Amino acid sequence: MIKAEKSVVIDRPIEDVFDFVGDQTNGPRWQAGLTEVRRLTDGPPGLGTRHTIVRTFLGRRMEADNEYIAFEPGKLITFKTTSGPMPLEASYLVEPAAGGTKLTSRIEMHAAGFASLAEPLIARSLRREMNAALTKLKGLLEAPASTAGTSIPAAH
Repeated sequence: MIKAEKSVVIDRPIEDVFDFVGDQTNGPRWQAGLTEVRRLTDGPPGLGTRHTIVRTFLGRRMEADNEYIAFEPGKLITFKTTSGPMPLEASYLVEPAAGGTKLTSRIEMHAAGFASLAEPLIARSLRREMNAALTKLKGLLEAPASTAGTSIPAAH
């Protein structure tokens, strides 16, 4: 099993951070390997929300479906894959922090077959991508609204 966890403090209110990461269709804006996200369910994100994601990982195109299995507004989102090449469970936890909001991203992947042989390589690549994504997310959410291209208001 591959586990990765990374936290970042973002100078934004909890609600802004939660709403942005809770809408996975924003993912391609801050996750380099994520090329497309389609929401499969209607309405705002919540328990049971499903998506199809398309990403490139280790040079391979992968498509998978996921579903929100926990959703606590302003606090926690947990989702798991329901199809795709590798079972995965991930979460975003937001908490108050000095200087804004602490966002913790966690991922657990279960490599099987040939992928299990490459587990150390997959783990290193996943951690590198996670670090880059959270750095980009912080920059995006802390940027003035006119440069971020979001409806999220500018940081104080």
